[in-house]
Amino acid sequence: MNQRAPLPDPIDGGPFTVAQAMAAGVSRSRLRAGDLASPFHGVRSPQRPASLIGRAYAYAPKLLHGRFFSHTTAAVLLKMRMPTGFDEDVLHVSSVAPRRAPRGAGIVGHQVSIAPALVSNSRLTVASPVDTWVALGASLPLVDLVVMGDGLVRRRDPSASLQELRARIDAHGGERGSAALREAIEQMRAGTDSAPETRLRLMLTSAGLSEPEVNGVVATSRGPFHADLLFRSEGVVVEYDGEQHRTDDRQYAIDVDRLEAIGARWRIVRVDKRLLRRPDEVVSRVRSALAGS
Repeated sequence: MNQRAPLPDPIDGGPFTVAQAMAAGVSRSRLRAGDLASPFHGVRSPQRPASLIGRAYAYAPKLLHGRFFSHTTAAVLLKMRMPTGFDEDVLHVSSVAPRRAPRGAGIVGHQVSIAPALVSNSRLTVASPVDTWVALGASLPLVDLVVMGDGLVRRRDPSASLQELRARIDAHGGERGSAALREAIEQMRAGTDSAPETRLRLMLTSAGLSEPEVNGVVATSRGPFHADLLFRSEGVVVEYDGEQHRTDDRQYAIDVDRLEAIGARWRIVRVDKRLLRRPDEVVSRVRSALAGS
């Protein structure tokens, strides 16, 4: 059995370009060996990437100056709030003019006239969260734009303020997606904790219910309680009971305790993942609570 020559240190262990390998003295026959995958033209990798994030890392050695991951690829890499059921294999890569949009199998290339703010981390160069959201104004449905935008102005560690987003939209001018972005920002609210909370709020307001406070504070004998959605004058609290609320077991126990403490004074509607898929039932329950029945 022929022993394959080990790869030199600069390229051993991760994706690399054929040009990098040949500059390091690797032969063409070694680059054709079966232990190396070719996820993209001109790229070799010890493993064939199985996820979008893995494919982004595999393509990263090909990112030239002025190119960056953008659109939904950037949103995934930045862990932004994605559309429900989102699943995509292709990578979106943008270039700043006059550099041409990249091409190739598995790549959707874009050319932009103005360079966005970029985030570089762990070998990946990505459009900033705000610029990613703006770029998606031309392709995402309105509800998904609102959900993603709410994530930018979330309660904990926000990426931007609503004022900053308005200024960015104004700078975007009349480019594609501007109208959708302006419509989305009118429905966005700062201070949310999760995508389902935003979807729940939009579900209720689109059904004609009055708009609730987002993370409104209710005083209890056991400390302040942040209600996901609060109809203060009607005395109704709507809580989304999702797994993301359980990541901190201690805080979840405190919240449950405080929710019980307000139960005597407030009507509480709890919505979980399964119920959220039945909007008519959700709206009916909240409407009944608002009516005091």
